[in-house]
Amino acid sequence: MTATIAPAPWPAPAAPGPLDAVVEVPGSKSLTNRYLVLAALADGPGRLRSALLSRDTYLMAGALETLGVGVDLGHDVAVTPGPLRGHVTIDCGLAGTVMRFLPAVAALADGPVHFTGDREALARPMGPVIRALQALGVRVDELGEPGHLPFTVHGRGAVRGGHVDVDASGSSQFVSGLLLAAPRFEQGLVVRHTGPTLPSLPHIEMTVATMRAAGVHVDDSRPAIWEVAPGPVVGRDVRVEPDLSNAAPFLCAALVAGGTVRVPGWPTQTTQPGALLPGILERMGATTRLDGDVMTVTGTGDVHGVDLDLHAAGEIAPTIAALAVLADSPTRLRGIAHLRGHETDRLAALASEITRLGGQAEQTADGLVVTPRPLTGGTWRTYADHRMATAGALVGLRVPGVLVEDVATTGKTIPDFVGLWDAMLRGVAR
Repeated sequence: MTATIAPAPWPAPAAPGPLDAVVEVPGSKSLTNRYLVLAALADGPGRLRSALLSRDTYLMAGALETLGVGVDLGHDVAVTPGPLRGHVTIDCGLAGTVMRFLPAVAALADGPVHFTGDREALARPMGPVIRALQALGVRVDELGEPGHLPFTVHGRGAVRGGHVDVDASGSSQFVSGLLLAAPRFEQGLVVRHTGPTLPSLPHIEMTVATMRAAGVHVDDSRPAIWEVAPGPVVGRDVRVEPDLSNAAPFLCAALVAGGTVRVPGWPTQTTQPGALLPGILERMGATTRLDGDVMTVTGTGDVHGVDLDLHAAGEIAPTIAALAVLADSPTRLRGIAHLRGHETDRLAALASEITRLGGQAEQTADGLVVTPRPLTGGTWRTYADHRMATAGALVGLRVPGVLVEDVATTGKTIPDFVGLWDAMLRGVAR
């Protein structure tokens, strides 16, 4: 048997000087996969333009095809709904949107649907989704550690719906996954969040907005309660916004290296949590402006420490933590305890890797405290987490000799991160 040889770590390039670059960021993963699910449940064909084509997209498209939906991943993504079939297995990979959005869809299939995924995915919490489906009368067999992959959803072609309580303290995806399938339930669905915190609320607002645009009636007028009326989902032709969270490492590079980075296609109104980024970067020393649809960030190379509550935008926390390592004063990041249940335990991973390079990072109950220290090069481990990889690249702009392990994991949401990063450093528009 031939042993698998791990690829050599990627030498993160140091910034050659102040930047002057335009970076075309691919489409939003969060929007792409929400649009795909709604298109699969729609009353007619749909089309996604400027969709993200990355590993998470391929996993979602493959899962929907397994359930009997036609998905053509061309220049535009064409989706043809069909009867949902059971007696199949879905590979979730490490995609939270697949493992948390599709169990409720699978309950509408005509037989059992088995869910599995990458080794790292088995550690991600799934209990709230499983318990919610069981409360709605759907049989779910847990085949490993309770509340985790793998499990089997026994679809019966229909779900009655009604009311369900769910603790979404660990992830807003628990709510979004139930809402997306709810218009196809016989009675619709009322989802009530019962937990002490609700992270990434903008992602639930994104789900509600995409559903309303598809003709679904959603009442979210009461705090932490969402009521979805039963009815058709309209097949649509939609354009996907650039992924603002994936723009974060590129825009942050302007602070680290100095100079200017521009990202075109920036929406004036959006539900993406990454829209909070310009305000955060201004607090950390940048100047920002939106000219038409071009977001421009300019820095001097000086980075200031901050005290931030990132509960609404936890996905950019690894990028902000990487900036904090290079700041002129300590940074405290709050409201991100839920990051312990992401692709990896991001708080532990960040603390470990920052410490590995000589920095100081301490976990708190709900976040991190990063105290700048002189750094040295070394291997930055990524734990199969795309945002850990991009954080390592950002640190490498200032710290010579940073080797990012498994940089290919960025393919989860940015198909050619290394190419985009190198082009940015050369000042080449891509």
